[in-house]
Amino acid sequence: MDVVQHDETAPLWKRIGWRLIARKPLEQILHEGRRTQMKRILGRLDLIAIGIGAIIGTGIFVLTGVAAAENAGPAVIISFIIGGIISGLSAFSYSELSSMVPISGSAFTYTYATMGELMAWIIGWDLILEYLVGAATVAVGWSSYVVSFFSDVFNVQFTRKTTQAPVLWDSSSLSFKVNHGAYINIPAIFISLAMTLLLVLGIRQASWVNRTIVCIKLVVVLLFIFGACRFVDRDNYQPFVPKREGNSYGAKGVFKGTQRVFFAYIGFDAVSTAAQEAKDPQRDLPWGICLSLGICTVLYIAVAVVLCGIVSYRELKGQASPLVYALTFHDNTRWLRIMIELGAICGLSSVILIMLMGQPRIFFTMARDGLFPKIFGRLHRRFKTPYVPTIVSGIVCAVLAGVLPVDILGDMTSVGTLLAFILVNIGVIIMRFTHPHVERGFRVPGGPFLIPVPGALIALVVLVLSDGPTIYRLFIWLGIGLVVYAVYGYGHSRIGNPERWSEEDAAYFQDMIYDEGASAKKEEEEEMDRYEEPEERDSVKDDTSHQGEEIQTQQHYHMPTPH
Repeated sequence: MDVVQHDETAPLWKRIGWRLIARKPLEQILHEGRRTQMKRILGRLDLIAIGIGAIIGTGIFVLTGVAAAENAGPAVIISFIIGGIISGLSAFSYSELSSMVPISGSAFTYTYATMGELMAWIIGWDLILEYLVGAATVAVGWSSYVVSFFSDVFNVQFTRKTTQAPVLWDSSSLSFKVNHGAYINIPAIFISLAMTLLLVLGIRQASWVNRTIVCIKLVVVLLFIFGACRFVDRDNYQPFVPKREGNSYGAKGVFKGTQRVFFAYIGFDAVSTAAQEAKDPQRDLPWGICLSLGICTVLYIAVAVVLCGIVSYRELKGQASPLVYALTFHDNTRWLRIMIELGAICGLSSVILIMLMGQPRIFFTMARDGLFPKIFGRLHRRFKTPYVPTIVSGIVCAVLAGVLPVDILGDMTSVGTLLAFILVNIGVIIMRFTHPHVERGFRVPGGPFLIPVPGALIALVVLVLSDGPTIYRLFIWLGIGLVVYAVYGYGHSRIGNPERWSEEDAAYFQDMIYDEGASAKKEEEEEMDRYEEPEERDSVKDDTSHQGEEIQTQQHYHMPTPH
């Protein structure tokens, strides 16, 4: 595409069409990212811990039993393997784009640079579904383990009225049912708000808490694998793929199980939302994404093998804490159950923390592009965190977790994630042709087609095999998003309405520079301050002056050439 200005003489439908596929220049994205005041304090181990912290949670401690009982039976092991392969393919694509575009917007920013504003809005709106609903899903699972923990350790029984959602989801009839005697899930609301407060206080504090929790839950997962394997009964694996019953089991059940447990893998993409707080994002983000996913995939498969071996899959139906419940069938497992409950509480806490860290940073990036109100794009003066979207996300998460069941929330999150994976894989292909010479800290092996194409196709197949109501809810959500875009985003976008963005508008964000020439000059001064010798300063000045001239020419966005 060529860089052109708005052609006011073109027909209205053409101008709208150009707007919807207008791309944001990669150079502009990177330049804005360098001006952030977010604190760059996260190293490679921190990013790996963020990935593990987000991945290991509901998938192991909750959805393993749900998918085995309602979808795949013991073949949930295959579901986890397929999910790991799909995620691995997409992880390579995320790694390349995150090292190339180290901005907190994740798939939203990648899509903006490759497919234009409309698709960027769709994926950004989709990511809201992924992270917000994902955090709520985990909060519901956290509540179940807290109730179980207090029962086992202190013999304290919490009432169903305040620890369960008022509605249930029946996967057989694909309909909601009233959960009689239950009104609200208070523990789920509590943990959502507690993690929100921690995130407002700062990324450093959140990183410390996450690293501690990750160590605890890794130890607990290994304790279950090696402590429960002695109870494995091979008869529990028969039949490995149960005969189809309605919408459950059989070959289709295996893929539906994949769609359900796929939720367990989505955490690795949350690593990319921390790009602007990483010390060396181009080098460390690919490590954080790929290594965290690899470690967690191995642990998922091992847990699924042990769980389906120590109890019949049918016994796990309706259990929000399946690992603990499965151990109740065996003697002398009380302390192991307590350790698992404690690990699950810690582990699920870190998942909620990372999900609620990722979502506000999507809001933050979209607001700075004018697609959301400006208040969402401002950092806290003291903590340097996007505090407004963090608070809003936490409140919405608390409401969802308080009134909806875990299975319906998990399904909605999975389809949202699959859509994001499809577009990220396509984005790698486009970037290889539109920006072949841009520096990449990681490149997808095998060229632009070998991995991204099957990654996108497999994700599409799993998406299509989702339950009809789940797909309908996704399209309803995206439809609501298009209405929001038409009412607000289209008229306030920085790409489509540059004349509406004054110096005062940019100054509102505090760390965004409206005058690109002044910005380039400031970068030149900062660069020269690193050198003591006059000769070195003169050399740097020559180089940075050319960069400043290039930046000043980047005043327009990519629009298709009108004919």
